Amino acid sequence: MSLRVEAGDFFGFLGPNGAGKTTTINAIVGLAQKSAGRIALFGYDNATQWREARGLVGLAPQEFNFDRYLSIRDVLIYAAGYFGLRGPEIAERADMLLERFGLTSKSKVEYTRISGGQKRRLTLARALIHQPKLLILDEPTAGVDVELRLELWEWLKALNAEGLTVFLTTHYLEEAEALCKRIAIIRGGKILTEKPTRELIADGASLQDVFLELMREGQEAGV
Repeated sequence: MSLRVEAGDFFGFLGPNGAGKTTTINAIVGLAQKSAGRIALFGYDNATQWREARGLVGLAPQEFNFDRYLSIRDVLIYAAGYFGLRGPEIAERADMLLERFGLTSKSKVEYTRISGGQKRRLTLARALIHQPKLLILDEPTAGVDVELRLELWEWLKALNAEGLTVFLTTHYLEEAEALCKRIAIIRGGKILTEKPTRELIADGASLQDVFLELMREGQEAGV
């Protein structure tokens, strides 16, 4: 599989369950060891220059994996420590992110005592604490209500407008259609297509129509 995401892009990485989306993400961030090939992040090889490469990436996973005994403010501050960042500037950035995502009133509350929607916002804030250049989102709106989903869309659009590169996986095709500038569709570990979103949905077709047609073609081809 060969894939290139340009700096500043909002890139959608779509496919059915088991297609290889999360495995690809894990390989990018170093959670899965690849057996062959090369992954570079802003010019840094993620195997031989792993420290530089991983410092440029913020990951918002699908599952919640916070320390249950920390306040949500400390979740952010501790996460920054993994990147060697600490001190008053990080505390200020944590407070800024809590404010940005509407969590200031919960800053001293333990993670177990906030709602599912608030946990989703905290996941995004944690991914941004070290000011990454690339934000990877693995189904960021799974299980959230419509209101929060729309709020997250606006936040992500704003972050991308500020220059942040965004790499998104989602099963909500309308989400990818609304947010992504470019989309790759994967099945069985193989990329079936990679195009600007406008080209994919040209001639009045919806992204759902295109996706289903590619899945059918892939199945017939044995992918």
